[in-house]
Amino acid sequence: MKIALIGYSGCGKSTLAKFLGESYGIPVLYLDQIHWLSGWEEQEPQKEQAAVKEFMDRTPQWVIDGNYTSLEYERRMEEADRILFLNFNRFVCLFRAGKRFLANRGRARESMTKGCEEKLDWEFIWWILHDGRTKKQRDRYAQVSGRYPEKTVIIKNQKELDAFYHKVKQEREEKQC
Repeated sequence: MKIALIGYSGCGKSTLAKFLGESYGIPVLYLDQIHWLSGWEEQEPQKEQAAVKEFMDRTPQWVIDGNYTSLEYERRMEEADRILFLNFNRFVCLFRAGKRFLANRGRARESMTKGCEEKLDWEFIWWILHDGRTKKQRDRYAQVSGRYPEKTVIIKNQKELDAFYHKVKQEREEKQC
């Protein structure tokens, strides 16, 4: 199984990715870890791309969490058996990012690179509310769901996310029987 997780910042992609990886017993790649691996100031696009490509080449099953269009985006969408698009309201995402900040203040969360402490500054708040939701970004999500409707699941709110978690837990329990 190959699962691509996309969606807006703060919507819960990493939490869902961890759950899916544990539920299905497959490796999880957090693209935030790859992107921020080279540090906050200088990114190394070629190394990032090579790391994602190498992971996909050697891993027959995976969960990949993140949007990053420069990191094998088309390949991820094409190869994924399931694409999960978390399409939460911007204010819900901001609330979730605030909760995440409070839970991880002063340290890096599991889905980030060591040394990249959790932050919630005005730049990130503006990203969640505005810059991360441009027409270009919305169009990109629409293109994915239009191109791969049979394998795209759009989750718009907590109720739908809870139902999805429940469904995966049921599948796991049925396989254990």
